[in-house]
Amino acid sequence: MLKLLRMGAIVVGVVIAAAAGGLYLRYGGGAPFPGKPGAPLLPAAALEIVASLPEPPGNVAVSADGRVFVTIHPEAKPQDLHVVELVGGKAVPYPDAAAQNTLYTAPQGIRIDRQGRLWTIDHGDNGIAPARLVAIDLATGKVAHDHTFDRTIAPTLSYLQDLVISPDGRTIYIADVSFFRQTPGLIVYDVTSKAARRVLDTHPSVEPQGYKVRVGDGYMERLGGLIALKPGLDSIALSIGGGTLFLGPMSGGDLWAVDTASLRDTTLAPDALAARVRKIAEKPLSDGASADDKGRIYLTDVENHGVVRVTPGGGRETLVNDPRIRWADGLSFGPDGWLYVSDSAIPWIALRSRADVAAAGPYFVWRFKPGATAPAGQ
Repeated sequence: MLKLLRMGAIVVGVVIAAAAGGLYLRYGGGAPFPGKPGAPLLPAAALEIVASLPEPPGNVAVSADGRVFVTIHPEAKPQDLHVVELVGGKAVPYPDAAAQNTLYTAPQGIRIDRQGRLWTIDHGDNGIAPARLVAIDLATGKVAHDHTFDRTIAPTLSYLQDLVISPDGRTIYIADVSFFRQTPGLIVYDVTSKAARRVLDTHPSVEPQGYKVRVGDGYMERLGGLIALKPGLDSIALSIGGGTLFLGPMSGGDLWAVDTASLRDTTLAPDALAARVRKIAEKPLSDGASADDKGRIYLTDVENHGVVRVTPGGGRETLVNDPRIRWADGLSFGPDGWLYVSDSAIPWIALRSRADVAAAGPYFVWRFKPGATAPAGQ
């Protein structure tokens, strides 16, 4: 009997070791990012608190008349609120309370187009449920568009998490960061026909470069380093005229660009499209992105609590760098030159219990004036 118990213990140990090795090979490891932040151009006093919330915001979108909307970050496992409007600094369910469980499962990306529609991309809890794209007409509060993606576009364990919309409102570009599935890519969606295509799979502009994210004196790792945060395509922004899409993986130091006409060209072979994607600048480990009317690209710097700006010539400048921002997640321009920043505090909520999330609050939406303008919702 003792011999059998020993053999059983050995078998269990081998199985555990094999599982741990498999986890590490697929999700572990990674190198520190070598980039260093520059001195911020703006003082800490430039940051204003828009709202203090009991649950962490995901992304943020601001309308032309100053209405502010946020998603509640899906990693916090929210139960009653998914998409909210900030009214007097408080989170009010949008478009209403009933919609929170009928329209949404795990919405994260949120943008407002120039037609006055609020769009959300819902990854369906890491692709366990189908991914869903929903638009609400801000003038009426009614659903203006609703589309569920099939599994060829958003397979199980995909993570569709951010989106940008063409100026005419006819084309939407969606980032699949695909952390667990590890097949990141870009989705091009035609609003009129509801046709969707995946493009740039395996291209360097969407693939992680293996950098793990530093948080304080440690890294975004779980299970003793068996799982490390090294996401693929996350940052996407559209030029003001809509002619260029800027993109890059969170776990990567390069910013890329591609003409949207090429992305919409269904006759281009994958290799031909890939050849038209060009590297334009270096970037930090980044999450949210936006663009202004002078052709500059804004990126959150998740390791350094701030926002950087990439100039048309490829230069980079740090705008804000403040430890009060725990994780600069989403960006949106609003009226009067304000740039809004949602602070999701990801290291404090990812793979944590609801009690842990509550204890780590409050969570903030910030804004500052970068000295630039863009259409609200950009």
